[in-house]
Amino acid sequence: MNDESLIDRYAELAVKVGVNVQPMQTLVITAPISAAAFVRNVARKAYEAGAKNVQIDWTDDELTRMKYDLAPDEAFREYPMWRAKGLEELAENGAAFLYINASNPDLLKGVDPERISTANRTAGQALHTFRSYSMADKVSWSVIAVPSPAWASVVFPDLPKEEQERALWEAIFRATRVNTEDPVKAWHDHHAKLNEKVDELNAKQYRFLHYTAPGTDLTIELPPRHIWIGGGSVNKDGTSFMANMPTEEVFTAPLKQGVNGTVTSTKPLSYQGNLIENFTLTFENGRIVSAKAEKGEAALTKLIETDEGSHYLGEVALVPHFSPISESNIIFYNTLFDENASNHLAIGNPYPVNIENGANMSNEELEEYGLNSSITHVDFMIGSAEMNIDGETADGSREPIFRNGNWA
Repeated sequence: MNDESLIDRYAELAVKVGVNVQPMQTLVITAPISAAAFVRNVARKAYEAGAKNVQIDWTDDELTRMKYDLAPDEAFREYPMWRAKGLEELAENGAAFLYINASNPDLLKGVDPERISTANRTAGQALHTFRSYSMADKVSWSVIAVPSPAWASVVFPDLPKEEQERALWEAIFRATRVNTEDPVKAWHDHHAKLNEKVDELNAKQYRFLHYTAPGTDLTIELPPRHIWIGGGSVNKDGTSFMANMPTEEVFTAPLKQGVNGTVTSTKPLSYQGNLIENFTLTFENGRIVSAKAEKGEAALTKLIETDEGSHYLGEVALVPHFSPISESNIIFYNTLFDENASNHLAIGNPYPVNIENGANMSNEELEEYGLNSSITHVDFMIGSAEMNIDGETADGSREPIFRNGNWA
């Protein structure tokens, strides 16, 4: 099968499994202009599936960088509220949202971290209501990625320039099961396997997780009636969707003030056009009290200082070291892929669906239940072949969950 056929199957997978477009539904696609040909393919698949409208929200790396280099500081304290309100209205009316990522991991290298932090905070505040629809699975949404020349050159710097994008396409096809005989069936089967782990963990209801690895000795308390989730989700109308493609994780929410110890990253974090590498976080009663990084420490500090909630964790995710992306030995410099090669945690806001009846709770109710609240949510990778994780049950007994990076 040639590359064009695989790209066509990838577009179909995004529509049928990712957002699972329904008849007479509006699909909103956020995508870079470099992916225009692929976006047209996705739009065609969506209309063929019965979509009423396909709306495109274009982005452009060059314009983004231009603004950070040339615009006045005041520009980063403003966000177009017409856009935020428009997205809220689309969500209220049941639209589905597809995000296509192709960003250069070094896009904002050298930009003043204060500008990036201000822009993120401004956007986070403006989009807080809209993002709550996604975090609570009230709407269907999905994130996928396509290659760009800049991204491909970071992932495959040793290949000739004319081969880099094709190599990244092939890696994406493998990670998303597009190169299997029936990708849609492969994803349904994968979802079923992830849910076997979900059922086991939900039955256990561990009170604590204990992580040990080189540079890591961390204890995470889980709230009562927490819920593990893996693979796909279901929106408020009962329609299934796959929020991340690829996905290899099962995840839940930690107790906000129940994290203690030190954790060390095992893969680079590509955050807002900057790479943060080899960093260590120390927690006391849930709060980050120390953050050190060999590269990108200023960006890491600004991330943590986004708001009060960004000093705490919002997600705990388990991914075996023997997973397809990990075994590819490719560092994608893109969290969508790298988080699915490694156990990871997330700074910031939790998913309300990780608590029993959480999707129907207000922020205040979730906070009373012990969950964090923030305008940001950023995953970072901590897993390796040397990581062990123990679960502690309500009666204080401990049992292995992970040994040497894999399910025990």
